[in-house]
Amino acid sequence: MSQLQSGKPNVQLQKPAWQLFLTLPVLSWALYDFANTIFSSNITTIFFPFYLQEVVGESERLNQIASTFISYANAIASFFLVVFSPLFGVMIDRTGQKKKYIVPFTIICVFCTIMMGVLAPIETDLKLFGLPLPLVSVIVLFIIAKFFYHSSLIFYDTMLADLGSKQEIPLLSGFGVAVGYIGTLVGLTVYLFIGDQGFYKAFIPTALLFLVFSMPLMFFTKDKPFEKIGKKTSFISGYRDIYQTFKEMRLYKATFLFMIAYFFLNDAIATAIAMMAVYAKAIVGFTSGEFILLYLVSTVASIIGSFIFGYVTKAIGAKKAVTFVGYILLIALAVGTFAQTTSMFWIAGSLFGVSLGAVWVTSRTLIIQLTPENKRGQFFGLFAFSGKVSSIIGPALYGTITLVLADYGNIASRTALGSLMVLVIIGLFIHRNVKV
Repeated sequence: MSQLQSGKPNVQLQKPAWQLFLTLPVLSWALYDFANTIFSSNITTIFFPFYLQEVVGESERLNQIASTFISYANAIASFFLVVFSPLFGVMIDRTGQKKKYIVPFTIICVFCTIMMGVLAPIETDLKLFGLPLPLVSVIVLFIIAKFFYHSSLIFYDTMLADLGSKQEIPLLSGFGVAVGYIGTLVGLTVYLFIGDQGFYKAFIPTALLFLVFSMPLMFFTKDKPFEKIGKKTSFISGYRDIYQTFKEMRLYKATFLFMIAYFFLNDAIATAIAMMAVYAKAIVGFTSGEFILLYLVSTVASIIGSFIFGYVTKAIGAKKAVTFVGYILLIALAVGTFAQTTSMFWIAGSLFGVSLGAVWVTSRTLIIQLTPENKRGQFFGLFAFSGKVSSIIGPALYGTITLVLADYGNIASRTALGSLMVLVIIGLFIHRNVKV
């Protein structure tokens, strides 16, 4: 619903929210969030960490070693995202193509996840780096799958700006995230067929669910028409465009400041997501079933938070909304760090769910508000770059703390989680200076 070119005011009425949500392009786009959140929750947050903990063994010290494996695997995947995510953003600005890359990236992620399920149960005496070969293979496949999963999100998030007006984007962002977390609830039904052992059995069903619910986007969405300007250039030459954008930083000061703030906020979020399952089981004493129930409650909180913050963002602006999310996240981490009872962790999990759902709604909307259309792909790529650099540092920091303090048992994980509060405080302080 762009302004009329004739110079007359645009008198076209906005669609009611429900009618906007149910259009085929918007619903297909939102269902991809539904699909990829199944992968994120089932693989990154729950069953891959459970699998590692099951294979490595369960004692206070071995739990910390499992935490280190998980942290470093996430950090390695994020390293490759740091290298390539800015280039993906440049590709969007040069070609206007998003769906073209989402489809193969999704298929590669699905394939690697299926292979994780195929290789995990194999028993062999072959070892690599002193570890069973199937275990090493599953970790490597996880790193590849996570890389392509997150790469697809750069193109997916950029599609949001093509779906509605500036007034509609906060609502669309909230709707997409909320639908995504409903996907989490569907993905968790896999647990009903697995129980409390053999967690690798969740890998193949998760991959298939991811593929099935990605299909509406593959078949029912189209890239916005785009006029290519200039001659064809190489993929790697995109770093020149990124360098030029950094040279023009003073023109986009608010955007770069927000990316620095997001670096610290996302550092805490990404690390907490990756370590949530092991922390709840090893430190707070949750069983696998109790953690799944906690995750269900946290997901419902994420759905509610996503919808509410879509409207909050529209009412008070994205900058203030991000600040509120940061406060909620800080409280959640504080309660989780000092939790002595399962009831305290229930509170932490619920608050973390609200902040997790709301941060994607508010941050995506703020990036769109702060960036010019002709450089939006670059900035979403740099936005992902900021997030993934933090996704290296956060898990690496967490994993190093648990490794160094492994002999101190549970104190190691509590110290590691507590360190994330410092990152949130730094992020909020920097965010105060963002001018919209």
